[in-house]
Amino acid sequence: MDREERRARGRPRGWTDKTDQNTIKSLDRAMAVLERLSEMGDVTLSELAADLAMAPASLYRILITLERRGIVEFEPGAQTWHVGARAFLIGARFLRRTSLVERARPVLRDLMEATGETANLGIARDASVLFVSQVETHASIRAFFPPGTLSPMHASGIGKALLAEMPAERRAQLLRRGRLERFTPATLCDPAALEANLAATRARGYAIDAEERNEGMRCIAAAIFDVHGEAVAGLSVSGPASRVREDQTEALAGAVQGAAARLTRALGGAAS
Repeated sequence: MDREERRARGRPRGWTDKTDQNTIKSLDRAMAVLERLSEMGDVTLSELAADLAMAPASLYRILITLERRGIVEFEPGAQTWHVGARAFLIGARFLRRTSLVERARPVLRDLMEATGETANLGIARDASVLFVSQVETHASIRAFFPPGTLSPMHASGIGKALLAEMPAERRAQLLRRGRLERFTPATLCDPAALEANLAATRARGYAIDAEERNEGMRCIAAAIFDVHGEAVAGLSVSGPASRVREDQTEALAGAVQGAAARLTRALGGAAS
């Protein structure tokens, strides 16, 4: 099979054209509804319509269509809508595309047991980190980033670990695409301050989120590399600042770096 035939089976001619003429506007609108519903959680029709600036009747038709597929669900008692089980099943298939999540589970479990804190796995998605797996600590007070959670890269331990390993041009493009939103007084919103922090991250081999996303929570993260030496994911431990203390940073960082190196080897990769 020649290259042209393979191309024809996977995509039509003109597939690089991303203009409006090649999009289905109603489908695009439905996906926007689903994405926003996943962010808002249980919400009434009128609340979601107001948030999206959509006519309730048009929004209702979209929700009913998605409900028939099991992608969203309706709670009659509370008169609210939420993401359905079918959406979770579809998302879970994304995780099965790669052996990363499967190979990471024992590493995350061992990291949680070694540190006593929640262990997380994340990958880059545009200017955000997409958390794809987590092993929670047994402690009553814990960090919680369920699979599917998105967090801005500049305010995330894993995000900064990945940014630090990116070529400067790609990093600049990603940061321009998003905005350095402030979440706490410690969030790095100044580009120069963020670059200095990333330089320090590269030098020591791990990133620190010092209450930059959520006050009272700290995180230590390191990058995972593929066979080409490129950072493809990151893992971290996160927990309350009362336990993930500054004087514990070096010990926790050693455990995180060891876990990241172990997963890198499991993927056949090597650190850059």
